[in-house]
Amino acid sequence: MTEAEIAALREGARSPAICGPQDLGAAASDLSAAFATYPMFEWVIRDDPRRDQGRLRLFNLMMHGMASDGLVLRPPSGGAAAVWIHSDKLAPTPFWDELRALPTLLSATGLRRFGRLAALRAGMDKHHPTDRPHVYLWLLGVRPEAQGYGVGSRLLQAGLEWVDTQGLPAFLETSTEENVALYRRHGFEVISEYLCAPDSPPSWAMWRETRRA
Repeated sequence: MTEAEIAALREGARSPAICGPQDLGAAASDLSAAFATYPMFEWVIRDDPRRDQGRLRLFNLMMHGMASDGLVLRPPSGGAAAVWIHSDKLAPTPFWDELRALPTLLSATGLRRFGRLAALRAGMDKHHPTDRPHVYLWLLGVRPEAQGYGVGSRLLQAGLEWVDTQGLPAFLETSTEENVALYRRHGFEVISEYLCAPDSPPSWAMWRETRRA
């Protein structure tokens, strides 16, 4: 990306647009690229020539499914996205929706790694607080070529300003220590550290108490 494009992206992350249904495919593409080398997705996604295609299909499924119940924020020029979901929208997925999603999930993980996806979901469910309403930062990612310029931090801050207008705490998970440090700078604290499986990357669950808008 050029310096001008980076500058526009940084500025756009300060005041991101709310994605409509027509924008979810582009947001899925941004997030798929952003998480290409993310430890947990590297562990779960198939490790063969169909890896990139499978990961993109998975993000399209997530964005057009669960993300439709949340707030998707994205700089107007694209390149990054964040998905925030109210905890009362996190009900279990209906059986028929799970069944319809199965081909896409298998295309993302391959048969050999499908059990890892189940372990990841079980670990996330076990460590997700259920005793208080909150807003869940489900996904936040920046395309590789735009990383390291403060885009993610600005997009996070914009989302937290919206969270504060809701009068609610916030929750997230991450699988990198670098992200733990970033989120701590924005008021999150680690509430648990866990492994989804003996060979999985570590996960940190983080909580940010309610703040005034």
